[in-house]
Amino acid sequence: MLNFNDRVRQVLLLALIILLIYLSLRELKLFMPGLLGAITLYILSRASYFQLVYTRKWKKGNAAFLYIIFYLLILGVPVFAAVALLSPKISSVFSDPTAVINNIKQAVMQVQAKAGVAIVTEKSLSNSLDQTITFIPSLLNSTLNLVSNLITMLFFLYYLLYHGKAVEMTLFKIIPLKDANTSMLASETKKMVKANAIGIPLISIIQGLVATLGYFIFGVHEFALWGFFTGVFAFFPIIGTMVVWVPLVIYMYVTGETWNATGLLFYSLVVTGNIDYVARITIMKKMGNVHPVITVLGVLIGLGLFGFIGLIFGPLLVSYIVVLFRIYMNEFTNQPLDEKKPDESDVVNKEPKT
Repeated sequence: MLNFNDRVRQVLLLALIILLIYLSLRELKLFMPGLLGAITLYILSRASYFQLVYTRKWKKGNAAFLYIIFYLLILGVPVFAAVALLSPKISSVFSDPTAVINNIKQAVMQVQAKAGVAIVTEKSLSNSLDQTITFIPSLLNSTLNLVSNLITMLFFLYYLLYHGKAVEMTLFKIIPLKDANTSMLASETKKMVKANAIGIPLISIIQGLVATLGYFIFGVHEFALWGFFTGVFAFFPIIGTMVVWVPLVIYMYVTGETWNATGLLFYSLVVTGNIDYVARITIMKKMGNVHPVITVLGVLIGLGLFGFIGLIFGPLLVSYIVVLFRIYMNEFTNQPLDEKKPDESDVVNKEPKT
């Protein structure tokens, strides 16, 4: 039992540690997506990395460097695709922004005239488009921030992998919970990160490809670009893809492409819409069984807190509320866990299992 003086020194030391951690994180806010991304990739890689190091006897540095190259290639493909699809449009905006604004205004007014509904006035539309055009340079300036976070992510990932076992054992010791609850927290973190970092992007890619096929079949101009946007909005379950294909269908109807618009409408409702449901009950069920409500709330919270990486850590944050409540009940009410004990591979107080 600690005496009063020792207790005071303990509290002061903990307060100092917490203060320093807070100050460090506050100053690293700009690079927080990179740090969280490194943690995500480490959780996804740890099992196979440990197998290379402890079973196949690879050198830690060589194995970690192999994963850096692998993730650099994996992340480079979508970035290259986005640049290839969007750069011509952005270049045309900068080359003649007035013409682009006039074309958009004309299209919107034409749609409203044929639909017989006036949703926006020409003046308000002009103001909105002007604000959008002025926003593009700031969006391009964020490219430097994106590159900096990518470098930060790969840098920290290398050292997380290299010192992974020591880091996990240290965390296991300092987390002030029962061993069973610490293991459950580790297991839930691993499950949720896997489900959100692999499952949700995979579902979005599938929906984007399926939607692109529909846009191609029914004659949508620049179908690849609209398919890309559909895949991006597919991160939001249920209504995400509708943000893209509903305006496309309406535009095709008012411009006289009735048959193509009708075909795209039924294709989007039956195929693109249902592929989200099918993918979630198959892929997500196996990876983590993340409820759509958790995904939606998590995405909304995560984007505001962490930026794009919040698509992964937002649902994880919401899930933690449920997990920590169960841990609280177990820690302080002496009620048994309502789940079986996590697999020993999630407990890091011994040699990692392969």
